[in-house]
Amino acid sequence: MTSRPEANPRRVLIVSSHPLFREGLRSLLQERRPGIEAIGLATSTDEALAALDRLAPDLVIVDHDDAAVNREEFLARFVEGERAMRVMLVSLKEADRAVVYDRHTLTASQIEDWLGGLAATARGAPLSAPQTSRRVEMKHFAIVGVLVIVATVAVNAGLNAVGLMPVEASEQARVIDRLFSLHVTVISFLFSLIVVFLLYSVVVFRRKPGDTSDGDHFEGHTGLEVAWTLGPLALVMLFAGLGAQALADTRRPEPNAYVVKVVASQWSWSFEYPDSGVTSTSLNLPVNRQVVLQLTSQDVIHSFWVPEFRVKQDALPGDKLVKELRLTPTLIGQYKVRCAELCGRQHAYMEAPVVVMSQADFDAWITKESAISNDPVARGKKWAAQYGCTACHSIDGTKIVGPTWKGLYGHEVALADGTTATADDAYLRESIVDPTARVVQGFAPNIMPQTFKDRLQDQQISDMIEYIKTLK
Repeated sequence: MTSRPEANPRRVLIVSSHPLFREGLRSLLQERRPGIEAIGLATSTDEALAALDRLAPDLVIVDHDDAAVNREEFLARFVEGERAMRVMLVSLKEADRAVVYDRHTLTASQIEDWLGGLAATARGAPLSAPQTSRRVEMKHFAIVGVLVIVATVAVNAGLNAVGLMPVEASEQARVIDRLFSLHVTVISFLFSLIVVFLLYSVVVFRRKPGDTSDGDHFEGHTGLEVAWTLGPLALVMLFAGLGAQALADTRRPEPNAYVVKVVASQWSWSFEYPDSGVTSTSLNLPVNRQVVLQLTSQDVIHSFWVPEFRVKQDALPGDKLVKELRLTPTLIGQYKVRCAELCGRQHAYMEAPVVVMSQADFDAWITKESAISNDPVARGKKWAAQYGCTACHSIDGTKIVGPTWKGLYGHEVALADGTTATADDAYLRESIVDPTARVVQGFAPNIMPQTFKDRLQDQQISDMIEYIKTLK
């Protein structure tokens, strides 16, 4: 079918170094579309540039498969430069098919319709194919957008239902969990964005049986690349600000904070309450009152961590390296402090109970612990537990890090230097204040802290010796 000649035919410039392409396409246009006039033929980019100035065509058709024509240079000079105009890339590589500008494959029966669209393009009207393609693309994007939202909600709900975090038991935990929840939401969105696009593409755009054609050709999208760079950057900066604010909130001091000294050693915790003179192996805290933990270590680096409180702080060796950690317990109950820094063979067992109680119960506990027994054996047993002695010295004969206390008093002790000593009052006192003076055979030196001479009073040492005497 042929079209009626038009009074003002559209002017087309054909660019190809192949005569068959140039002459064949010109003959095809003259035969099928009298409304289109092939006013010039160019064999290179430079010739096309000269012809453009001389002939002023309405449309330029470029041989897509011609290696002699630099497509990138051509598009840069004719599409994106000052000479911007309509340019169409066409491939006639196969006898019965044509591929037009967007790598869209046309069968022989569809070429006639494409030529009609070409005439419309020459008249300044857009092709119907790009309009249809854009509508289809928007439809796919709309479907994917809805699926991403649904998947994000589902993934986020699933992660929250799993219970990734333990119970919130402090004011600091609320601040941290709020930020963590926002992280989970963003992670759910990014996971859904990737997975939904991937699965949708696999299902909808998979190659159909018998289809051997090339896929669509894409040159990139500057706007998308800029957005994909600036978007994540802005998100990272946002979370950096939120993280800084959360850190400031967890460390904000309160005027009536209660001070507790935490002493870590291999492999036990000791908690001292300076206001009352109480020392305990359990951390007892009043609810809804900020506590300042002043952490030190007697030997190696330890790390104070109660999962329900979220926050964590290292305890460093040396009295001058005191680290502070602020807590505001909000939930009455019993928890457990753990060491979060690998500190030796019994690191996994370095635990201590944490008890959050009402202010009235806390005051009653302080009063009870402040009372001093008249029995030196009872006092010695208390000091041994509070200062972590039983973490290394068993009272039932079990061999741990240090010699057992069971049956120790009054017996001969074989020393590492080959000599022996009697475990009397003088020997036990020396072993406490200067543990490296006489090391027991079979035990490593320098394991026991050498700070008990400063931490323990003479009466406390005497009480502990009286307690050891009773362990027959």
